[in-house]
Amino acid sequence: MKLGPALLYFALIGSTASAQDVRIGVLGLFHSFDLTVSSTTGSAIILRADDRSLTLDASAGLARASIRAHDAGLVVRTATQSLAGHEVTLASRKNGPVDFVLSVPGKITRHYRGRLAISNVSGELIPVVTIDLETAVASVVAAETLPGEPIEALKAQAVAARSYFVAGRRRHEDLDFCDTTHCQFLRSPPPSQSAAFKAAAATQGLALTFESQVFAAMYTRSCSGRTSTPVENGLPPGNYPYYSVECHYCRQHPVRWQSRISAQNANNLRPSNEPSRLEIDRKLGWNTVPSSDFNIKPDGGEVVLEGVGQGHGIGLCQAGGKAMAEDGANFRQILLYYYPNAELISLPR
Repeated sequence: MKLGPALLYFALIGSTASAQDVRIGVLGLFHSFDLTVSSTTGSAIILRADDRSLTLDASAGLARASIRAHDAGLVVRTATQSLAGHEVTLASRKNGPVDFVLSVPGKITRHYRGRLAISNVSGELIPVVTIDLETAVASVVAAETLPGEPIEALKAQAVAARSYFVAGRRRHEDLDFCDTTHCQFLRSPPPSQSAAFKAAAATQGLALTFESQVFAAMYTRSCSGRTSTPVENGLPPGNYPYYSVECHYCRQHPVRWQSRISAQNANNLRPSNEPSRLEIDRKLGWNTVPSSDFNIKPDGGEVVLEGVGQGHGIGLCQAGGKAMAEDGANFRQILLYYYPNAELISLPR
């Protein structure tokens, strides 16, 4: 039996409550054993460690707690209290989402709205934020786009991000997604007056389907003039048959790049092979090999990579979508151009 979009959505997600939440591992690139969590003005936070709890409340003069790995568990300390346990959780007084600030001391600080769970895995703290789907979509739009982009391009990005969240869960063993470009880049939720927030709100609940199934829509910063398919990039095909689509903007305005790496590091690197590109980028930095479309030229003990595009080149091309929006296309036209034979549906609430 073929499930309709609504039934299939619930079959994928499991329940109405969890359908509106995504679990995202955050700040994992820092491999930290020390985190700081702070309340924001007007938001009381309940921190729990096993069967004990404490309250962070800026208005009461206790706004910050440090969390450190200790043996196989964690220790939470404030100016006046301390807790220890195997896992630390954070939520509002009613165990709901709350605004909070999470920091890797001396490195990065991010604001989130949701619930937080922190565990100790081999001495490394693993923070996972459970975020409402629409808040996560707006956060991705803010992170994945540049200031000044047309609203219709932002709307297209919002629908693609939402589709990815809905259908692409369990990208990691113990959580749905990470906050890097391995899944979707995530920053703090944007303010309600921002274009990113408005784009997510204007497309609330809209997702891409193929043959009545929501699919995890892939997208790229800029292609090389024609988008690719997953199979062309050494990836499994998935439940949507991506098509190679001509991108007029990128053909006329290609993003060219050059990089130099050691021959040893390039030993397993292959053009049009996304797994090998990601392996190098994880090792040497995410901008070492910006795209999968490149040539390799030996140069002594090194190789010179000359390429075009940014990203894997699959699905929505953000540069091309922006150009289409500037030429008057709406978000539906942009999406259906880069995802041929797809359909837009409204997810059940």
